[in-house]
Parts: sequence; C-alpha cells; structure tokens
Amino acid sequence: MIRKLSFVLFVVLISCTTEPTEQTENGIADLKLKNYHPVSIYNIQKTEVSRAAVPVIDMHSHDYAENAKEIDEWIETMDQRGITKTTILSMQSGSGFDEVVAKYAKYPDKFDLWCGLDYTGYDTDENWIQHAIEELERCHDMGAKGVGELGDKGEGLLYSKPTAAYGLHLDDPMLQALWAKCAELNMPVNVHIAEPKWMYETMDASNDGLMNAYNWKVDMSKEGILDHGELIHTLENALKENPNTTFIACHFANCSYDLEIIGDLLDKYPNLLVDNAARYAETSPIPRRSKAFYESYADRILYGTDMGLSGEMYKTTFRILETKDEHFYKTDLFGYHWALNGFGLPKEVLEKIYRTNALKIIDHE
Repeated sequence: MIRKLSFVLFVVLISCTTEPTEQTENGIADLKLKNYHPVSIYNIQKTEVSRAAVPVIDMHSHDYAENAKEIDEWIETMDQRGITKTTILSMQSGSGFDEVVAKYAKYPDKFDLWCGLDYTGYDTDENWIQHAIEELERCHDMGAKGVGELGDKGEGLLYSKPTAAYGLHLDDPMLQALWAKCAELNMPVNVHIAEPKWMYETMDASNDGLMNAYNWKVDMSKEGILDHGELIHTLENALKENPNTTFIACHFANCSYDLEIIGDLLDKYPNLLVDNAARYAETSPIPRRSKAFYESYADRILYGTDMGLSGEMYKTTFRILETKDEHFYKTDLFGYHWALNGFGLPKEVLEKIYRTNALKIIDHE
C-alpha cells in the first residue's frame, strides 16, 4: 500500500512540475492571443468580390486621408470597388469643420460632409443651446448634410469637437431644440450608442470576443456611467420624443449580439435607421440570423465601412454581404479570432442597403 501511494505521489509531482514536451518545443505555451492568426484549411468555396454588385454609397466613414494625394488615391480605390460617394462623419464644428470643408472642397461629387455639435458651455452657460443651434446652422450653410458621428459609450456625448459633453446623454431635454433644428434642416443624426456587448462582459476565458473586448472594455466603475441597456433606453427616448428627426444608430446600435433589440426599435420608430459599419465581424459568425435581419429590415439599413481606406477592406465587406462563403478569417482587419461567413444577400436587398436607402434620407445626386 505504501509503495502504491509513493508511486501516485511521484506521478502527481511529475505532472505538476513538467510541461508537455510538445508545448515547449513549439512555443505554444507562450503564444499570446493577439498573435493567434488561424488559417482555414477547409476546401470550400472562396469568392473574391472586387467590385460591389451595384453602385454603393458609403454612409459611414471619416476623415482618414492625410492630404490631397491620399484623397486622390482614395477616390481611385472607390472607383475600382464601385463606391460612388462616401460620407465623411467629421465630428467637427467651428474651425475644425471649416478645415474639413476646405480639404474636400474639390470633390463634391465624391464626398458628403457631416458636422459635429458644439457643446461649449453646456455645463456652465444656460444659453449654450442657442449658440449650438447657430453653429449647426452655420455648418449647414457651409455644406454639412448631416450630424455625426455622435458618441455615447456611457459617460456622455464625447465625440464632437471641440467640446466633450460628459454626463449629457441623447435624451437630455436640453438637446430637443437641437434635434428639432436637425429635422428642420433635413439633417440626419448619426449616433454611436454603447459598445459591443463583449466589452461589458467579464474579461476572462469565457468571453468569446476577448481580443477586442479587452482593448475596448467599458469601465463600469466610473461614477454615473450608463450600462448597455440604459444607453439603448436613451436612444429610444430620443426617438420617441423627436419623431420628426431622423436618427441613424450606427453599428446596429451595438446590438449585434441580440438583433431583436434593434429590430424592436425599428418596428416602433419610423424615424430610426441603422448602419452596419464596422460590425461585419460581429454579425458574420451568425450568418443565418444576420441574413434574416437584413432581409426583414432591408428598407432601414445603410451600408457603411468605418475601417479606413484600403481596397481589401471594401472587398471583405462585399464578400460578407454578397457571397455564401464559409469559415474564412480576417483577423488583420477585425481583430477577432473567430471565423467569418457570408450572408448571400439577394440583389434586391443589396440595392437598398448599398444605395437606395441612403438616397431616401439625403440628397446625394
């Protein structure tokens, strides 16, 4: 009996102190998640979509080009991929917006410019809203066709420049005069509400979006911060209280994990649209559910990118939307470790998402 116990103890000690040889030799024990780049070995359909099936209006991009040369290169890429026009969500007001206008002035047929809001004095000056309205009107006269991207990840509307509005949320009564002015000027409002749900989950081995979730995690310990559900509630309040204002909840209102949430809002509020910008990787792991959503709300979804200027980026978005390809990776573009799948959307749905829905809300011609 003693010999048996000694042998068991020896085995336990060996197993606790010795790493498997294969892990040590291959370096797997030291592999970091950020360096994990799987390659699909499946011998299945692989489709390259160099150009969109129909002409595209990209409703969600930013001022990525550094200079005139890069703008010219961007236009060349757009022409190659079938992008007829791109919306620059500048997030700028004041002199910042004036600089964006000057930068893209030579390309009115290729770019639409949207402005930010000026929150200066929101926490100190009871008359700040009047100044904000006057600046909105000025930007509109300068050529701004919409407002955005406005952003609230819980701490308030922080995206617009030059002033971040901590503690000021989309449904604040002070903002209703601004939303009314947007309606009057026919300026849609693009809003970034919350972050993907993985960013609110526990940062541990069970979080399947951990690679991006950790980098973009939301610190819920901050005083006064709103959680995911509370932020969606502010969006619904704004929709309800401002029925004449068109709101675009970009990134599917960060409800990719449960598309029924945004579907319910689309059912209730005709003044709401969504864009799919930078949420291709979040929806392509569930291709059947995503396809059903696209088809059900084909009249309310706008195509967007929000991922830079590269031709390969555009091609990847087309592949996901247009093909039935399965189990392919783009970790360099999206960061997630999971495999992607195409939706195989019919052409009549693509036509609406790529172009006609955008034409309904703003004059692009």
